[in-house]
Amino acid sequence: MFEGKTEAQARQEILEMVGAYCDKYHQKKPYAEGDRIPYASRVYDRQEMMNLADSTLEFWLTAGRYTDQFEKKLAEYLQVRYCSLVNSGSSANLLAFMALTSPLLGERQVKPGHEMITVAAGFPTTVTPAIQYGVVPVFVDVTIPQYNIDVSRLEEACSDKTRVVMLAHTLGNPFDLGAVKDFCARHDLWLIEDNCDALGSRYTIDGQERFTGTVGDIGTSSFYPPHHMTMGEGGAVYTDNPLLHRIIRSFRDWGRDCVCPPGRDNLCGHRFDRQYGQLPPGYDHKYVYSHFGYNLKATDMQAAIGCAQLDKFPSFVERRRHNFDRLYAGLKGTEEKLILPEAAENSRPSWFGFLITCREGVDRNHVVQYVEEKGVQTRMLFAGNLTRHPCFDQMRRTGQGYRVAGELVNTDRIMSDTFWVGVYPGMTDEMTDYMAKTIREAIGM
Repeated sequence: MFEGKTEAQARQEILEMVGAYCDKYHQKKPYAEGDRIPYASRVYDRQEMMNLADSTLEFWLTAGRYTDQFEKKLAEYLQVRYCSLVNSGSSANLLAFMALTSPLLGERQVKPGHEMITVAAGFPTTVTPAIQYGVVPVFVDVTIPQYNIDVSRLEEACSDKTRVVMLAHTLGNPFDLGAVKDFCARHDLWLIEDNCDALGSRYTIDGQERFTGTVGDIGTSSFYPPHHMTMGEGGAVYTDNPLLHRIIRSFRDWGRDCVCPPGRDNLCGHRFDRQYGQLPPGYDHKYVYSHFGYNLKATDMQAAIGCAQLDKFPSFVERRRHNFDRLYAGLKGTEEKLILPEAAENSRPSWFGFLITCREGVDRNHVVQYVEEKGVQTRMLFAGNLTRHPCFDQMRRTGQGYRVAGELVNTDRIMSDTFWVGVYPGMTDEMTDYMAKTIREAIGM
């Protein structure tokens, strides 16, 4: 088949065949009313599949040239100095928090018994890293219809043990970064932005529009299939702080002190001529560990898909905004029965979903079951109230600590009355209009 061809020619022929295969067998059928409308779905074409095939033909498998390319491209897009690719958004959150426990941070090192301010109305992996490291989560209520932290409660949540604020931008809607950033600066606190549901969202702070995830000390992203872009599994951690970047890379790469990438040795030129800890002089620097870390790297095959997705990403963001606006327009006039979502002041969201809260007298379960039966997929706002879940029963039994600052009134309401539908970029206007029509039918409007 490849007789007389160079390796490059053979590879190109294979890639063109893969592209043609994608064109023929991976094209979605046009939407027809009544077809299932998922809350999220992958949006891709031949380039993702060709990149994946290209990576597999190279057979490097672990982090390599596509990883380097992806980290550079995402950092350039977000306008940050450093980006580290990891194997999931949950690992990104773990790594971001774990970086703050490094002894290299001196007096600002986060230790067991310290506290982290967060919210219970969200996804558990924003909170899990703190619990894993013996840090006490302090839960604050949220506002409706922004579904983000009620910043008026921050001072009440703060104590002499507070060291970190870690918050997610809910379904693409930025939290009040101006107020939270100012609070953290006044109290000398770390700020981690869980940006897993908000990649591409922007917020204007100090007169400058910036991407969410880049205002705090560390930002995180997820590339799981429902998210703003995908590489199957995958995530990223990004920062402008060179020390935090060094720590993040160490924890991600087994906890080692060496910064050489896989397959490369002695970039610093001092691999065998230094002494570390109580090791013998000249001990191989590739096997010196400055932290207790993990292997949280992604594969180059995942990164190859991500590179193709990044090229499309600005159009994904614009389509999400378009779909959100169209659905909002389609639900205008339902406000006596539904609370529609509201963008945070000073923000330009890259919407992950469209949150709806049922007013008194409207049964969420009835609405959800009706639209699901009509083919529209729905989701709850993740945990609803995380402290109501069985994992917190165990915490209460064992006496492991957490605090609630005030009451979680809106959080409980979200648990009982709120749901959301998707606005992913693969949606057509016909799909969005059908969702609006179906929701209106469910509430008798």
